[in-house]
Amino acid sequence: MGLSLPHLLASDAAKANSRRSTLADNCILLFLNGGPSHLDMWDLKPNAPDGIRGEFKPISTSLPGYQMCEHLPRLSRQAHLATVVRSMNHTVNNSHAAAVYASLTGHDRGEQGGGAKATDHPSLGSIMARVRPTEANVVPHVCLPYITKEGAGGPPQPGFFGGILGNSYDPLFVLKDPNAPDFRVPELTLQQEVSFDRLDARRKLFESAESAAKATSATTGEMTRMQSRALDLLTSETTQRAFRLTEESNAMRESYGRNIYGQSALLARRLVEAGTRIVTISWAPDANATWDTHGSNFVSLKNTLLPQFDAACASLVADLSERGMLDRTVVAVIGDFGRTPRINANNGGRDHWNFCYSVMMVGGGFKPGLIYGSSDATGAFPASQPLVPGDIISTIYTALGVDPTGDIHDAFQRPYRIVPAGETVWDLLRDRVS
Repeated sequence: MGLSLPHLLASDAAKANSRRSTLADNCILLFLNGGPSHLDMWDLKPNAPDGIRGEFKPISTSLPGYQMCEHLPRLSRQAHLATVVRSMNHTVNNSHAAAVYASLTGHDRGEQGGGAKATDHPSLGSIMARVRPTEANVVPHVCLPYITKEGAGGPPQPGFFGGILGNSYDPLFVLKDPNAPDFRVPELTLQQEVSFDRLDARRKLFESAESAAKATSATTGEMTRMQSRALDLLTSETTQRAFRLTEESNAMRESYGRNIYGQSALLARRLVEAGTRIVTISWAPDANATWDTHGSNFVSLKNTLLPQFDAACASLVADLSERGMLDRTVVAVIGDFGRTPRINANNGGRDHWNFCYSVMMVGGGFKPGLIYGSSDATGAFPASQPLVPGDIISTIYTALGVDPTGDIHDAFQRPYRIVPAGETVWDLLRDRVS
């Protein structure tokens, strides 16, 4: 019947995941690319010595006994909805690329950096497109507003692509500024000379060639899948409408922030509302451009980064909640590492610090009002309940109904564990699923 044993096993694995109970259907990942300062956002140390204690004041939140930075006023009022983990750590301190890759996939390869490769472990969205696919006329995985580079002019960072699953499992990259008046997605727009009748004729041609493509090579088959999905999206009113930000009120757009990141977050809500499974916002054009605050840490956070993030994230959480979508959507705020306890002499900067940092999840089955783990007196090392990125990614997969210890298969049907290293942290979830 044309099924080898590996194909059959892969098919069985997909069916097994389809039978798992789920806490969430979607995930919006706000990836603060470059390394946000945990000490100046989630885990302030107001009693630490000079040179470690930051410039910002802690403020009370809606969760009794927990404080956030004064420049996150809107998020502070949503703390009772959030799960905050303050005991993250991994092995990568120097290479953004490797730290990003570990944070997004759970594959911690140490300081081995470099750009994205075909042999990389797939992104969360790529694996979800494989094991919990969306309808054919819905974009399964979108990444915006940048393909973040490993330094200005450097190669694309790993962790965002299909990797061993092939290019057909790459996300749709939306690289236009959603805040621009003329925002559109050319990849989803028919050229003027191509009518819908002509497009339908092309579809029939691809369908007639599909069986021959499958019989030739995995690469040809992958191209056929990409062409088929492209044709579906080009004719999908649901998908086309998701990108029409002009349908939103001015008040809604202002709430998210009239900047590239705020409008990307608003677009993410519209996409999951249209059925997209995973939306990843990479908050930097290159690794050194935003959250990598070696210099002027407090200036950058106070004047730009925290106000924009507070508006975008808080609006996203409130918007999803008001629409009845937050219970089934994970909003995950993750970075590649934290920043050093010791403030440097570069106009008050903080350097890379992988030994302890914080992440936040809201909705999608994560426990509301949970502060998990703790750091020591200076925020240098976990003091209790240490976790690694693979634990967080595994827990997100579990909430989404996917067994993180299961296998995926590459084009040659070689098995790979979905999360290479890490376990589901059941204490982070509202309910246990099976």
